[in-house]
Amino acid sequence: MAHPKAGKPSKGAPIKLLAAILVSRGFDPEGSLFPGLEERFGRIDYRGPAHPFTGTNYYEDEMGPGLNRFIISFEPLRQAMEIVQAKLDTAAIEEDLSGDGGRCVNIDPGYMDYYKIVLASFKEGPQKIYLGEGVYADPILLFYEGEYEALQWTFPDFKAGVYREDFRSIRALYKKARREES
Repeated sequence: MAHPKAGKPSKGAPIKLLAAILVSRGFDPEGSLFPGLEERFGRIDYRGPAHPFTGTNYYEDEMGPGLNRFIISFEPLRQAMEIVQAKLDTAAIEEDLSGDGGRCVNIDPGYMDYYKIVLASFKEGPQKIYLGEGVYADPILLFYEGEYEALQWTFPDFKAGVYREDFRSIRALYKKARREES
């Protein structure tokens, strides 16, 4: 018999699915990427502006110089465990859009809840939590005292606050959807 103070399993709070998308110079996400994402994940309800990606040159060998990253989010709300399939689906989209020289788009799906932003990754790391099917959860930002705070391992562009306004806008959509759900 469980102790009376022991927690009981419950369905997790819904999350807001989002994606951090890195694109090559000249790649048009409107025509070739967004329709495929909406087909798999639902309507895109937020499209942030393109931000120059200057925090690292890690992707330049494959994707070339002059990369941009932007943040998008989707409706409806989902469950956090769906991030595994989202990562597998976005990897398939990247592959479909690849050319002879490699990828022209890198899609990092993730989610937002009231407390944090988590990205999905195929790469292992000390802070990452294995979820299954080769996918890890990488918590990158915590919401604290009204702002998103970077963690020690957070990617340089996220750590610098480049997407602060994007995340504020997505958080407003998330909070509205949660209120409407109640």
